[in-house]
Amino acid sequence: MSIFGDIVHKLFGKAKPDQPPPATEPTPDPAAAQAAAPDAPAAPAPLTDVDVAAVMDQLVSESGQTLNWRTSIVDTMKALGVDSSLEHRKQLAQELKYSGDTNDSASMNIWLHKQVMQALAANGGKLPPDLAS
Repeated sequence: MSIFGDIVHKLFGKAKPDQPPPATEPTPDPAAAQAAAPDAPAAPAPLTDVDVAAVMDQLVSESGQTLNWRTSIVDTMKALGVDSSLEHRKQLAQELKYSGDTNDSASMNIWLHKQVMQALAANGGKLPPDLAS
């Protein structure tokens, strides 16, 4: 399973424990989708209006840690129980077609957080407006 797929799986599973999680691949941004159209992955199953903020806030509360998932990809991954190591974040960046320098982890992390939030919103996740854009 992809790292993004794992993120969606954990969000979906926490929000809808009685339903099996969808198989997912990230939804690339439109420019990347055009460039990769010949071998683009199938569209992921929607999150069916999962309230991402409510699920994430609950996970942070249950973690007992001070995590700021709203601005940090590392904290988002930690709250979900996904490996947040630099290696995994680099793999996630590759999945989401990051074109910058993965050795510049600060820039990559900012980009990753924005892309993950946009991809969750694009796949049916409900996010506060400031995170969905």
